[in-house]
Amino acid sequence: MTDLSYLTATADKLTRRHFFGRSAPGLGTAALASLLGRDAQANNPLPVSHIAPRAKRVIWMFQSGAPSQMDLFDYKPRLAEFHKQELPASIRMGQRLTGMTSGQSSFPVVASKFKFAQHGQSGTWVSEMLPHTAKIVDEMCLIRSMHTEAINHDPAITFIQTGSQLPGRPSFGSWVDYGLGTMNEDLPAFVVMISNGATKGQGLLARLWGSGFLPSQHQGVKLRGVGDPVLYLSDPQGMDRQGRRQMLDGLAELNGMQYQDVGDPEITARIAQYELAFRMQTSVPELMDLSHESPHTFELYGEDSKKPGTYAANCLLARRLVERGVRFIQLYHRDWDHHGGLPDRMVQQCKETDQASAALVMDLKQRGLLDDTLVIWGGEFGRTVYCQGAITDTTYGRDHHPRCFSMWMAGGGVKPGMVLGETDEYSYNIVSNPVHVHDLQATILNQLGLDHTRLTYRFQGRDFRLTDVHGKVVSEVLA
Repeated sequence: MTDLSYLTATADKLTRRHFFGRSAPGLGTAALASLLGRDAQANNPLPVSHIAPRAKRVIWMFQSGAPSQMDLFDYKPRLAEFHKQELPASIRMGQRLTGMTSGQSSFPVVASKFKFAQHGQSGTWVSEMLPHTAKIVDEMCLIRSMHTEAINHDPAITFIQTGSQLPGRPSFGSWVDYGLGTMNEDLPAFVVMISNGATKGQGLLARLWGSGFLPSQHQGVKLRGVGDPVLYLSDPQGMDRQGRRQMLDGLAELNGMQYQDVGDPEITARIAQYELAFRMQTSVPELMDLSHESPHTFELYGEDSKKPGTYAANCLLARRLVERGVRFIQLYHRDWDHHGGLPDRMVQQCKETDQASAALVMDLKQRGLLDDTLVIWGGEFGRTVYCQGAITDTTYGRDHHPRCFSMWMAGGGVKPGMVLGETDEYSYNIVSNPVHVHDLQATILNQLGLDHTRLTYRFQGRDFRLTDVHGKVVSEVLA
């Protein structure tokens, strides 16, 4: 007997009245909704908005590998005077180094090769490498005083995405989904897309958008740029949609009986995910179909927006996801890890990302979506002012630097056209308004209407939260 015939026979024997206590023609009825609506973690009632939200959704354009702040956003004109001079010990202050520069006997300062200019009514300094971003500075809140604790990529990315340097904690998007739920029944609440630079750069593990110890229905769903957008979404060969529906109904009966016996919350999560996948068979192809986008839109995002899997195409899809009610959209773009050959590689990275990043903000604004969409741009840490390896007249490299880096936000109730924080003349230490990673996390949750101290989940006998026991809302950036 085939799996399908077995399930069909089982479903015939185990009527919906037997399982749910009432007749039901199909999934999605009140009975099933009641089952799936039970919070799978009885001791963890879902929180509601703690404060008035300013944003309904988040788009996080994560620049994996760590963009160099003094080459893009943190203008330091005096570096030209210090170029090739040894970094003073009073500035470095014995900072621990990565294994890539700890063996260097010299730490010469390297000035940025790129020119800076002021833009917009705010007069924000921006590198010549970001001409499109320069056009939206009056929409941006630029934070130049971000800092973190991790000095290597994996723990640093894990820290900013999950609140812990150690793997196993829920990702940011999972916390948001757990706290607020979905706004669209036909698409995931948390979607992830990845694009690559010329050399791909640091790897990105699925646990970065995983649900950790939260129920698995809160994990991010990765959309692929090549082939099927979501693996295993298409019906198996030889199965039509009616057969798929019949199979899922049978599975729901069996899973429901098992849930009644053992009460494992992952069972209800499994039922919910099967149902979401079934609905996504219609919603995802419609999402990915860009044929109805106007020529003006492709011009705005750039020619690459027509190529699936590129950063520009993912930015355009992010806007389409926003329009369809997706709560949390995580874009990753790799290859910002410029230990050597920074000038040439920076040119390529900015060419791939600058126009689309700015276009997304402009597109959201013109459609009336920016006010309640929080857009975030930045990486996991910054880069050193001293050179890694040898300096030449044409090239240089920079190592990891957690003490200070730059990020920007737009929309979602943050102040437009402002700059927060200041670093010293070497862009090495913060001298005013430091913003820790946990502070950023608390602020993002605040804009979504969630108090980071109350968004908790009981696991292994203690209450966990995204910000652990740290973090404060950065009120200076709030409109």
